[in-house]
Amino acid sequence: MKVAVLGMGLLGAEVALRLKHQGYEVIGWNRGAERAESARRRGLNLASNVWEAIEAADLTLLLLSDAQAIHTTLFKPGETQSLAGRILIQMGTIAPDESQEIAERVSTAGGAYLEAPVLGSLPEARDGRLILMAGGDPDLYARCLPVFRALSRDPRLIGPVGQGAVLKLAMNQLIAGLTATFALSLGLVRREGIAVETFMELLRASALYAQTFDKKLARYLAHDYGMANFPLKHLHKDVVLFRRVAEASGLDVRLIAAIESGCREAEARGFAEADYSALYESLAPPRADG
Repeated sequence: MKVAVLGMGLLGAEVALRLKHQGYEVIGWNRGAERAESARRRGLNLASNVWEAIEAADLTLLLLSDAQAIHTTLFKPGETQSLAGRILIQMGTIAPDESQEIAERVSTAGGAYLEAPVLGSLPEARDGRLILMAGGDPDLYARCLPVFRALSRDPRLIGPVGQGAVLKLAMNQLIAGLTATFALSLGLVRREGIAVETFMELLRASALYAQTFDKKLARYLAHDYGMANFPLKHLHKDVVLFRRVAEASGLDVRLIAAIESGCREAEARGFAEADYSALYESLAPPRADG
């Protein structure tokens, strides 16, 4: 089976390489030349344009940055006829109504659409341990399942199109929430002169502990947020999407709005491209008095 991967960003390139290592013939495409060249250097075959990739493949995975990027890539006037008979699988983080709109446009063009957003970072992508949450037609899901099993140990069909997107937003809100609340606790501990390791020892022994606290601890202590697997700007985008969807569902979004404000301030401080744990810098900023 030949698989096209549109979007050679951090996750897209790893997904493409994972599928290649699992025996799939993979053809990639990326809008920007820098990411495309990086993917070529890693041994991936790239198409010269998006339609060359789609038409050469049995199914196409979309790992583009957001819904607007998908619309810009796929739905240019006079080009959507090339989607007829094609299978497109959306794997990024977008809102449920955005996913449903894309599904409708793909269907109108004669194609088939499935959403399959994933939870996990680059190591999970490399090892085939992503958590995959699909939404769409069960028969189409069954046809795509071999590819999903190459990327995830336990892929799940959640329900119709939109429900996979909702679940992914719910998961990413937890990333934001855990990051923000740990940043505040750690900030207080440090401000009051308590040994960080004492705090961590007690935390690890409690029901409050999450592995992400230790994974990010060194970044907080060193104020070093380089080599981002998941940049802050992407977390900010997902927080905005969650707030919009949750508000429409009648939930109280004051907490997530506060985290959104923290993301915005950290970006203003120059951390947009840094690891999302740089949220610490806006929630527990250095004291003016040093």
